[in-house]
Amino acid sequence: MGMVKALTRSEAVRNALCWLGAQYIRLVFTTGRWQVVGGDLPAGFWDQGKPFILAFWHGRILMMPYCWRRGVSIHMLISQHRDGQIIARTVSHFGIRTVAGSSSKGGSAALRNMLKALKGGQCVGITPDGPRGPRMRASDGIVQVARLSGVPILPCSFSARRRRIMGSWDRFVLALPFSRGAFVWGKPITVPPDASGEALEVARLAVESSLNHISEEADRLMGCAPVAPAPLAVEGAGR
Repeated sequence: MGMVKALTRSEAVRNALCWLGAQYIRLVFTTGRWQVVGGDLPAGFWDQGKPFILAFWHGRILMMPYCWRRGVSIHMLISQHRDGQIIARTVSHFGIRTVAGSSSKGGSAALRNMLKALKGGQCVGITPDGPRGPRMRASDGIVQVARLSGVPILPCSFSARRRRIMGSWDRFVLALPFSRGAFVWGKPITVPPDASGEALEVARLAVESSLNHISEEADRLMGCAPVAPAPLAVEGAGR
């Protein structure tokens, strides 16, 4: 493990890993047969040039570049941790821009940049359980961004018939080449600009419930066992 950390400190090694990661994602997608459920939901926004907040779980990040319409600008919120920067460089190969920071830090540069992008008609992507979990439990950062921007949240998830579930905190879904796969979109979730307290909690739970539902639906379509969220007791201790 120490050797791996030492290697990833090298700029050249990180660049090579990110390039290889992007090629792997392309391989999985191009060799697979993919279906989209609910694709009319984001298409309605893309066709009209209206921004929205893309929400997806950290463990389902691998194929997210291919849920997105090519040519439509999006800024993904990525943590400033080394792992986050590796993800940022990997997705940059797909034309996805990134904002470094955490969605839960109100008033931060990341929040300001996301709001600027949304108000400018561009989309942003957020993993509401990132960067460290609890797994598949939404923080309130994403609903705060939606409240302040007046832009709806659209949940999306994916699954693949041939896959590996990693032992990481997020139970990362590693899709394998030559597989069937599915992207599933959830309905838009709006947060009133005057929402506070209980109303924000209702919105947060709506995001969490929708993401878990569509992730389970994607797994069901692929004939896979669903990935379970972290126990609620963990959420209470960490949020």
